[in-house]
Amino acid sequence: MKLIVKDIEFSYASVPILKEVCIELAASEMLSVVGPNGAGKSTLIRCIDRILKPQRGIILLDELDIKELRQMELAKKMGYIPQSTSRVFPATVFDAVLMGRRPHLWWRASERDTEKVLETLQMLNIEDLAMRDIDELSGGQLQKVFIARALTQEPEVLLLDEPTSNLDIRHQLEVMDIIKNIVRENGIAAIMAIHDLNLASRYSDRIIMMNSGKIFAAGNPDSVLTPDNIKQVYGVEANVHYNDGKLYIVPLRPVKQNGGEGGHNLL
Repeated sequence: MKLIVKDIEFSYASVPILKEVCIELAASEMLSVVGPNGAGKSTLIRCIDRILKPQRGIILLDELDIKELRQMELAKKMGYIPQSTSRVFPATVFDAVLMGRRPHLWWRASERDTEKVLETLQMLNIEDLAMRDIDELSGGQLQKVFIARALTQEPEVLLLDEPTSNLDIRHQLEVMDIIKNIVRENGIAAIMAIHDLNLASRYSDRIIMMNSGKIFAAGNPDSVLTPDNIKQVYGVEANVHYNDGKLYIVPLRPVKQNGGEGGHNLL
């Protein structure tokens, strides 16, 4: 499996959001997209999932233009986890996760579909919530449910928009470990828009740093998450150091600009 995003451009009401963005991603690879608010991270994820239609460029999955795929065909290949989810329909956790099997269903759920749902709930340690109504869940529990729904699709590409935004520290690590293992063991390609640079560094094979709709830097975490790049893109002075072979970023202070203090939220 290979995903190619070539020269994607997207604008809202003539305001450019993405400008000539190019990405190549292979199976079993995890790519993080980082950058300040408004850099275009979420817009890029939505363009890849065909929620938004780019004005220019092409997105290929195994050399096939995704514009040529029917919606159900695309749903078998791509799983999307949104940044936030509206609780607008009554459903149990089990039924909500079962919706991820819809691209594979005929008239009704098979034993295989049921087994896949139960397997995924157990993987995310939320099997005890199976019969709970989703409107009764905390934000973190709900986030896990929609991660489970995307995983039950058995996609070739997993698209994640801030997947840990509603999770505490323990559950952030737990969910990221699960996603990383699934990517490795099942040969899935994953693209994750994320604010937390330390999570991006720890779990990514490669990182793309975006700024003002363009790719500012791309490569492995060591080459992208440098003090100079962080200063230029986020307007923040930061220390970068290693512990047990892992790279960590410690934000120090906003960079003074035009006589005042500015910058973006780093973590």
